[in-house]
Amino acid sequence: MARASDVEFIRSQSDTRDYRRIILPNSLQVMLISDAEIDKAAAVMRVSVGAFSDPDGINGLAHFLEHMLFYASEKYPEENSYSKYITEHGGSTNAVTGSESTNFYFDVNVDNFHEALDRFAQFFVKPLMSADAVNREINAVDSEHKKNLLSDNSRMYQLYKHLSSKDHPYHKFTTGSIETLDVGPKEKGLDIREELLRFYSENYSANLMHLTVYGKESLDSLQSLVESLFSDITNTENRLFKCPGNPCTEEYLQILVKAIPITEGDYLKIVWPTTPSIQHYKEAPHHYLANLIGHEGEGSIYYILKHLGWAMGLMAGAGSDSNEYSFFSVSIRLTDEGHDHMEDIVGIVFKYLDLLKGSGIHKWFFDELVAMCETEFNYQDKCQPLNYALFLNGTMPFFPPEEWLVGESLPSKFDPILIQKKLDELSPDKVRIFWESKKFEGSTDLTEPWYGTSYSVLKITPDTIKQWKNNSPDADLHLPEPNIFIPTDFTLHAPKEEVKFPKVIRNSSFSTLWHKPDKKFLVPKAYVVIDFHCPLANNSPEAEVLTSLFVSLLTDYLNDYAYNAQIASLSYSISSTATGFQVAVTGYNHKMRLLIDAIMMQIAHFEVKPNRFSVFKETYLKEYENIKFSQPYSQASYYLSLMLYDQSWPSNENLEALYALNADHLSNFIPNLLSRTLLECFVAGNIEAKEAEKIITDIEEILFKTPNSVFKPLFPSQYLPVRVVMLESSLKFLYRMKGMNLKDENSAIVQYIQIHQDDPLLNVQLQLFSLISSQPAFNQLRSVEQLGYKTSLSLRSDAGVRGLEVIIQSTVKDPDNLDARIDAFFASFERTIYELDDKEYKHNVKALIDSKLEKFKNLWEESGYEWAEIINGTHKFDRFESEVEVLRELKKEEFINFFNQYIKVNAPNRKTLSVQVFGNNHLTEYERVCGESDAPQTYRIEDIFRFRRSRPLFGSRRGGPCQIVVQS
Repeated sequence: MARASDVEFIRSQSDTRDYRRIILPNSLQVMLISDAEIDKAAAVMRVSVGAFSDPDGINGLAHFLEHMLFYASEKYPEENSYSKYITEHGGSTNAVTGSESTNFYFDVNVDNFHEALDRFAQFFVKPLMSADAVNREINAVDSEHKKNLLSDNSRMYQLYKHLSSKDHPYHKFTTGSIETLDVGPKEKGLDIREELLRFYSENYSANLMHLTVYGKESLDSLQSLVESLFSDITNTENRLFKCPGNPCTEEYLQILVKAIPITEGDYLKIVWPTTPSIQHYKEAPHHYLANLIGHEGEGSIYYILKHLGWAMGLMAGAGSDSNEYSFFSVSIRLTDEGHDHMEDIVGIVFKYLDLLKGSGIHKWFFDELVAMCETEFNYQDKCQPLNYALFLNGTMPFFPPEEWLVGESLPSKFDPILIQKKLDELSPDKVRIFWESKKFEGSTDLTEPWYGTSYSVLKITPDTIKQWKNNSPDADLHLPEPNIFIPTDFTLHAPKEEVKFPKVIRNSSFSTLWHKPDKKFLVPKAYVVIDFHCPLANNSPEAEVLTSLFVSLLTDYLNDYAYNAQIASLSYSISSTATGFQVAVTGYNHKMRLLIDAIMMQIAHFEVKPNRFSVFKETYLKEYENIKFSQPYSQASYYLSLMLYDQSWPSNENLEALYALNADHLSNFIPNLLSRTLLECFVAGNIEAKEAEKIITDIEEILFKTPNSVFKPLFPSQYLPVRVVMLESSLKFLYRMKGMNLKDENSAIVQYIQIHQDDPLLNVQLQLFSLISSQPAFNQLRSVEQLGYKTSLSLRSDAGVRGLEVIIQSTVKDPDNLDARIDAFFASFERTIYELDDKEYKHNVKALIDSKLEKFKNLWEESGYEWAEIINGTHKFDRFESEVEVLRELKKEEFINFFNQYIKVNAPNRKTLSVQVFGNNHLTEYERVCGESDAPQTYRIEDIFRFRRSRPLFGSRRGGPCQIVVQS
């Protein structure tokens, strides 16, 4: 019988869930969460054993074990039956191996929680690790490692670790590969399966586990369920792994590391070992320092570097994969000019640290931090049960039970002495500087062994830093002003009755306004989105690039003022769209008007600053150049979109156009861009209809009605919908290409099956097929055939045109072979479809219905869905309910006929487009297949744009402004 402890949990004022902490007889600690309103239940198990516990000479064993536990158990011996069960019942599952822990988690429809939790529990009771499965899954781990070989994030992280004490576990390579899990152990006479079993039995002990269970049932029922399923986990009384302290001995401090990345772009990271923040979570010294050092407003490090033209971004903060050590870092994205001023930049950073040390620790700034943390805690949005369970599970091992719902989120003790002490840790004698640039090619003399990163190391002394400070330019560094965006009015303006759907409340020649007041979530927050429909935004490669530059510069100009809004949880984004650009503002509604007005004034009075234009042009050039370094499956998806979307431009044409552009081109373009504009607006949340109208009429005044305004209303004939190419039935379209990065061994295939344009019956049949087939496809193509780590079958929607796509990235098979294996899967899956018994069919239909009836958890989920219906022109705000009605009437025979008509290989209405990307391992196969004749009913695409122009297009559901009528 479990021991329940009476804990008075600290909770937010809006939290209605029930909680209970229990400890099972085997010492497993459990947090139970009961919530009658959820549609999905979730569970998370943290095992306090991770990659730092890998045995010497078997790098990646903990990660490999995490993979293996998904396969089978003594109680459920069918391979991958756990993942299949979760997927078929509307859920998801995954796991992560960290340095000191391994986390396993899932969510599932509430009606299926009991059996899902039973299957999950068997991971920790009696897993099976067959020799055959072990031998196969090594390939998946190796494929995961090879996927990361050309990832700069992975390469740099391993370099940070490499430059640390060899006696510290931080130094290890922890992903694993064929060499570490197969070749190496065999050379030592080790059986890797026996090593897995030994590692499991020695480390997976109940006393080292923390379980979080979030269900719909009462706490008593959840406790009974957990007791019945998890009490059999063995408790070996294993001791918790105790990580040594700081991994960076003196040898690895006061260093400047120059490293060569794969991609274009220069980065500077200034790092100090420091005490983990969790040891002082109520005083929050690192939070205080990060908010100042990472600030982007006037007087900040970033403000100065930006105006000098040396930086494109800056982040600061403490982070760690252990509770025994931590690193505080300042990460800066450099411009080319910034690269030439690295020493000055480091000098400015240390000048700012000196400013902080000299100006004292300010209580008003700490109080602002506390005020926002308290506001965020008390008005926190309800999220998906799995995300909440993951958060709570992460607090359980480190905080008193009464603070499990809080963690580090409520600093409360102002301790200037402690903050000063942490600030003093950011000193020249402890610094590690990592500088990434391709400009170092030919000048490095060392190589990191696991990823092959070229680098060199220079020693730098405190005197060197002092000299850099003295030589750096004078800068008006100062602390930020008090934050005017922190909300203080949380009055709710809910309507008397709940409004079910958004409606148009205002229509003019300038704008259309949809409004949806909130009666459901009752939070003092709002969602405002303003879509600028500008027909000239995307009519050529030059126009697309210039519109993107305009959007980036807008955001850049606003940042000095609006950064404080983001600190106050008032977020904004300005982004390019296929038909113009879009402004979105979300967060607390109290100070929202200040931000919206500032954005609109910036748009209305936009002027190109040549120095900032040059910086962003440089950044965009690098981003276009870096496309060739993207993962091959991403390249395949990119080319698929290029072939499907009627008005889209290839990156090489955008790049060519960009080279020729200057600031004057943008200055001349903006009046044309904005000369014909329609605003499509949506205001949702804690804003009344009159206030919503006032927001939009004020925007119209700012943009359209001021003297000499360039804005003019859009002619109805200029409204440009997004349209998609219609593929031909019974033809297989095929596009082959070499990978853009010839050093990448990975090849990839995206096989796309186009079905239909938005239609309730076809929608649910396609979704049902995806539900039934996605996990078997993953199991067959990845687990059984081991074609590659990146493998998926999923739904795809392009401007309302629905289909399926299967993705495989592989080093072991060429794309033509992968394409054939996908077809083979569909052929073999025919039997599964035909043999669906009535019970299994109904069971899958119910799972899909349950997922459609899942309630929105917060204002952002609901508003995002409603905005998508508005901007796509479909306006089906009751989409899920109406599709459920169709599902309830759908007969199994109809579903099988859908499969026979659209999905089955050689089906009469099957429309397929395969994009094959050949990596370095398969260039011989590329030459071979390009020289062969095509199979019957195959259309080889040689010219993407000739193909696109030759195909008919689906009509657009987005009819234009003239079709919208104000509703009473």
